[in-house]
Amino acid sequence: MAQIFRTTVRSFATTSSRQNAIKTVTVIGGGLMGSGIAQVAATTGHQVVMVDQTDDILGKSKASIQKSLQRVVKKKFAEDPKGGEQFVSDILGRITTQTDSNAAVANSDLVIEAIVENIDVKKKLFSSLDKAAPQHTIFTSNTSSLPIGDIAVSTQRQDRFGGLHFFNPVPMMKLLEVVRIPATSDETFNKLSDFGKAMKKTTVDCKDTPGFIVNRLLVPYTIEAMRMVERGDASFKDVDTAMKLGAGYPMGPFELSDYVGLDTMKFILDGWAEKYPENPLFQPSALLNKYVAEGKLGAKSGEGFYNYKKK
Repeated sequence: MAQIFRTTVRSFATTSSRQNAIKTVTVIGGGLMGSGIAQVAATTGHQVVMVDQTDDILGKSKASIQKSLQRVVKKKFAEDPKGGEQFVSDILGRITTQTDSNAAVANSDLVIEAIVENIDVKKKLFSSLDKAAPQHTIFTSNTSSLPIGDIAVSTQRQDRFGGLHFFNPVPMMKLLEVVRIPATSDETFNKLSDFGKAMKKTTVDCKDTPGFIVNRLLVPYTIEAMRMVERGDASFKDVDTAMKLGAGYPMGPFELSDYVGLDTMKFILDGWAEKYPENPLFQPSALLNKYVAEGKLGAKSGEGFYNYKKK
């Protein structure tokens, strides 16, 4: 009898979990991160609504997703072109687009915000969505530098608010940081972790601290590398070579900074320095400020610490 009871309880728990699983996802922002998140969510069987300001932006976002999927087809469906076509069609069929963010969340289980890193803009968005979304809808931000808690206060659902920090490029990077604030309920946090696993990501749990795990370690590391160059301790090329060959890193700190964007690095560091002025790790870098002021933002501008302009 006891065994039957335990089996029944397990069966009920499994069924309940499946019924409460996140099925419909609204991604706010059709940029590089937003379109990548939408692609992976649709690939793993979720219904996705992707939101941006204009249909033109959304058209480009969907074209970018299709191009990304075609690269997958070349690898996985080399001997099955019809299967590849169906693969792309099925995924794109699970992605709809919308320019009205309030309308987009009407039937959403989860909202993932991936817009500009401006806390006032984010708070205004979530305040509006809070009135439009169903009570069960979970809100999350993909911010890499702003405190989740500072965004969540714009809503009346802080217990259903957390962070989902994906990494670029989203279809390739396997990590997902699942962030909780003190008000995040266990139920919400568990659902977010389960969603990450359903997206085939390896999840790590973290609290709402500056930069979470990866950026909290990565940004001070890259800034300290810049300070070494500022002091004349080593050249930036030698620092990159040393970290690649001595520490086994795939990129040195200066290559990585160029890839991330020097303006992005400065934005993160300036925000942390303002909020935590007593922390020496967050103090500005004169070298970083100089490059950004000169418009040398890294790979995206054609020049940063390295030159990316075609000769």
